[in-house]
Amino acid sequence: MDSKFSRQQNRIAYESPVTESKVVKVLFVIIVYGFLLLFLLMPLVAVLMKAFEKGWDSYLLAISHPDTLSAIKLTMFIVVITLPLQTIFGISAAWLITKFDFRGKSLLTTVIDLPFAVSPVIAGLVFVLLFGSNGLLGQWLLEHGLKVIYSVPGMVLATIFVTFPFIARELIPFMQNEGIHEEEASLTLGANGWKTFFLVTLPNIKWALFYGAILAGARAIGEFGAVSVVSGHIRGMTNTMPLHIEILYNEYQFQAAFAVASLMAFVAVITLILKHTVQHFDHRLGKR
Repeated sequence: MDSKFSRQQNRIAYESPVTESKVVKVLFVIIVYGFLLLFLLMPLVAVLMKAFEKGWDSYLLAISHPDTLSAIKLTMFIVVITLPLQTIFGISAAWLITKFDFRGKSLLTTVIDLPFAVSPVIAGLVFVLLFGSNGLLGQWLLEHGLKVIYSVPGMVLATIFVTFPFIARELIPFMQNEGIHEEEASLTLGANGWKTFFLVTLPNIKWALFYGAILAGARAIGEFGAVSVVSGHIRGMTNTMPLHIEILYNEYQFQAAFAVASLMAFVAVITLILKHTVQHFDHRLGKR
């Protein structure tokens, strides 16, 4: 009841009429839509035009090249590996921060935001210092036949680092707004912690969880800086889609580079559609 009332209050506040003049509103509309046109829509159109400038056959040849298919498979593999781990961490961190009081809680909340403040390139260099052949753990890894840097495990670790705040940051404010009343009622009625989580907490956070997973997945697909440092840029082995685009562009294969870039643009559009769908369902449920 409290969460529904708070959502109703937020919606009323959001829908409150503003008092600015019509000129000010028109000015803001021009600024916002002009920004979107200049920095989002026009680059997207330019990518698509460049990708198809030599025709459909050339486009299909570029995206079906073995190196391109390898980059796509590796990108999807990294997403499949990292996203479940991010989901487990995000739910655990949000549950811990919102449901319990403990020493170091504010520090944990701050550390979760660390990837937002650290450059992805710096993050990649940190992994090189840790797991590289001359790093702190490098010799031990080599002695046990384990290779992290310049291989897929290092790329997975770098992707996990840059994406792990997204799900947690979506869940924490949502779960704080929901409160703990329903969980307390469930425990009072005799349910244990796991049953309370799966029957009460998880259904309440499913849309925020899905929304955070969409953002984390999109970030993992588009990650360049950290992955570039630890990948080694080995064709057909350690090149993700962004790295493959860079190589094609540096080799003056512009049409092929933009063809692969168009695939990532399509992923971005699908992400926006999924994001809008999640927001739509969440808004509808909030009205109930």
